[in-house]
Amino acid sequence: MVMEDNESCGSRVVDSLQANSRQQRRNLEVYNEVLRRLKESNNPEAIEPGFDDELWAHFNRLPTRYALDVNVERAEDVLMHKRLLQLAHDPANRPAIEIRMVQVSPISDGDTVDSDHFSSPRDEGAQRFIPKLSPAFGSSPNLESLALEANKSQVQDGDSVVSHVQSSRPMHEITFSTDDKPKLLSQLTALLGEVGLNIQEAHVFSTVDGYSLDVFVVGGWPYEETKQLQTALKKEFLKIEKQCWPNCHLSSPAAEQERTGIKREPDHLTIPNDGTDVWEIDPQLLNFEIKIASGSYGDLYKGTYCSQEVAVKVLKPERVDSDLQKEFAQEVFIMRKVRHKNVVQFIGACTKPPSLCIVTEFMSGGSVYDYLHKQRGTFKLPSLLRVAIDISKGMNYLHQNNIIHRDLKAANLLMDENEVVKVADFGVARVKAQTGVMTAETGTYRWMAPEVIEHRPYDHKADIFSFGIVLWELLTGKLPYDYLTPLQAAVGVVQKVRNQRIANYQ
Repeated sequence: MVMEDNESCGSRVVDSLQANSRQQRRNLEVYNEVLRRLKESNNPEAIEPGFDDELWAHFNRLPTRYALDVNVERAEDVLMHKRLLQLAHDPANRPAIEIRMVQVSPISDGDTVDSDHFSSPRDEGAQRFIPKLSPAFGSSPNLESLALEANKSQVQDGDSVVSHVQSSRPMHEITFSTDDKPKLLSQLTALLGEVGLNIQEAHVFSTVDGYSLDVFVVGGWPYEETKQLQTALKKEFLKIEKQCWPNCHLSSPAAEQERTGIKREPDHLTIPNDGTDVWEIDPQLLNFEIKIASGSYGDLYKGTYCSQEVAVKVLKPERVDSDLQKEFAQEVFIMRKVRHKNVVQFIGACTKPPSLCIVTEFMSGGSVYDYLHKQRGTFKLPSLLRVAIDISKGMNYLHQNNIIHRDLKAANLLMDENEVVKVADFGVARVKAQTGVMTAETGTYRWMAPEVIEHRPYDHKADIFSFGIVLWELLTGKLPYDYLTPLQAAVGVVQKVRNQRIANYQ
């Protein structure tokens, strides 16, 4: 058995190395193609000494997804991204913004109308003087699908001529670069909404040295020129930065402690306690057996505690900062309060650094997500109903205790040996404020309610939206919006042009 486990681990390492090698090759291929195109076009920047190394450094500071998505036919866009990132190094330039018009026509089908027959003089002028550039990133088929679906809905409203004329007009592509911050994406989407823009597609990248490159394709700006739009965006950006970020991120430790009741001591993390239970665990009593999963901030192990099988979530010491400490403390604070047959049982926690961990009952059936998407399992209708009832009972208990989960999804639903499903992972759960109003963007985009995506006030009903997506997942066995990236799915939900359909269930 040990040998089988070792072989399995070894094969995963090989697979990981091969995947990394493929990603590096893809990075190199795109880099070479962009470099070739720039040199062949006699771009003045491309012939400067050291340019080849600078371009390679640009690709290396961004995730591999950047190379996969960027449109190599517009190699000069890469130079624009490189320039904006360089500008963002100076706080006086933040945010560095580039705006241009792009043309995205919907995919034609048998029902579409040729918009050329309905062109107005204004449209003809735009087509004559504004270059029809394609977006910088290569997921335009999804964008075209959004445009087509929006057209169809407008046709059904009896507005076909206007809708097709509008779809043929160029949209704007807005590229931001600034220093990376928590919740930056929600701030930028709120900013675009304040200016009256509708996000059609978004691509978000973080560099290894702490900067962001955020690209949005938007509609809703009525003018062809872009200078006025750039001025409006910068003005709104400064307003949001003054009103929100200082309040969110520059509060004093004393104020933060008063607000949350959680404080950081030199030798341990103090968590509010009502004195009714004892949950501090001595790490010496934990026996770690196998690693089940690994993430950016922690590892999950199967082990034993006082002869009981347990799951142990261990935070990586090198990743622990004040924000992660607060999230950890909040999770412990909530989990020690809940006791229900459809909520994963909390056993205890280690709160003395560097051994920060949470211990729960071990769920031998794994997650509903793994069962559906990795084991390719299916639920017959009676089993599906039992699963749905288990989830609803657990969530109803949480809501009755004023707890909003905020990240309900198949991966956070675990099964025991009797196939009883329990709600798990309270890392971003919160006790509902007295006002009942919450606005933080948190959770996972594919399951997230539109009001959370848009950073609008929300309550427990956001969990109900996520529960609906989980039900769709149980019925179909598919990943929600599997043909879109998570961010594209979020944009589609907010724009109300993406909903999930269910085929006849057998």
